[in-house]
This record gives sequence, structure tokens and C-alpha cells, in this order.
Amino acid sequence: MRFIKVFLIGLIGLFIIVTLISLVIPSDVKLSHAVIINSTTGKIYAQIGNLKNWKNWQPIFASDSAVITFSNSDMGSNTNCDITYKNRRINIATTSLDPTSIRFILKSNGEDDIENEISITPVNAQNSVRVEWRALTKLHWYPWEKFYGIFIDRITGPGYDEALNNLKRFVEAAH
Repeated sequence: MRFIKVFLIGLIGLFIIVTLISLVIPSDVKLSHAVIINSTTGKIYAQIGNLKNWKNWQPIFASDSAVITFSNSDMGSNTNCDITYKNRRINIATTSLDPTSIRFILKSNGEDDIENEISITPVNAQNSVRVEWRALTKLHWYPWEKFYGIFIDRITGPGYDEALNNLKRFVEAAH
């Protein structure tokens, strides 16, 4: 009985220490991945500004196992796209769209919403464009979410890089 008391007090103490450490970790995780594409802003915007064109370069959209439905045919802001992929339901909702960027929120059941922006910036010295994908995940105060935030780039970063590199290959091949 005495060992159980010591064990429980130690376990509670460890939980308190981990919780206090997690309060120091920021709740917002910001990721940024970029690629330089030898093309014009118009050709790149045609691919990122229309969710239906994402099948040309975004791995999930190009997957045969993904079921994708669009909420409306006009591809402006407030366009929704529902994706069922590997028994998960994902929703992409565009929030703003202009010739230099697209902003959207990625929602998935049981996960935090991720605010995304793909921006297009011409590179003056070259005939190329910098495409940057920024993602912002807002985490809860829970210790396990805060510690998950430390590894989020290692988990999701390769997916962003693959999508951007596919976009680069597709646009430059069509150039």
C-alpha cells in the first residue's frame, strides 16, 4: 500500500510538471514551405486558385482512392471541397482568393483546424515565381497537443514539400 501511495504521488507530480512545461510551449504552430518555379504567376495561379486543378499536383487529389466532391461549380472564395481518403473525411473551405494567394481552412474530424495560405511572389532577378505554402495550427492547452506541436513539421512537412514539388514539375512541364 505504501508503494502505491508513493507511485501515485510521483505520477501526479510528473503530470503537474509536464503540464507546467507545456504551458510555456506556444499554442500556435506555424509552418512554411516554399519552392521556386520557372513559370509565370498566371499559370501557377490557374493551378492553385481552382480546387478542381489540384488533381494535377496535390497527392491526395490525384489519388485513385480519394472521393472528392465540390460544393459549387464556381471556384471563388467560399468554395468547399469534401474529401474521403483512407476512411477519413477532410473538408477544404476557401476563405479568400486573389491573384497572389489562396487562403483556406482544412478541417478533419477529431483534429484541429489548419489555416492555410498558398502565396505567389514573382522573383525579380529571374523569370520565376516563389510559391510558399504557410499553415497555422492552433492547439489546445492540453499537454499532449503541445508536445505534438513540436513534431508537427516532421509529420506534415513532407506532404507540403511533395505537393509543392509536384506543382513545380507540372507547371514547368506544361511551360
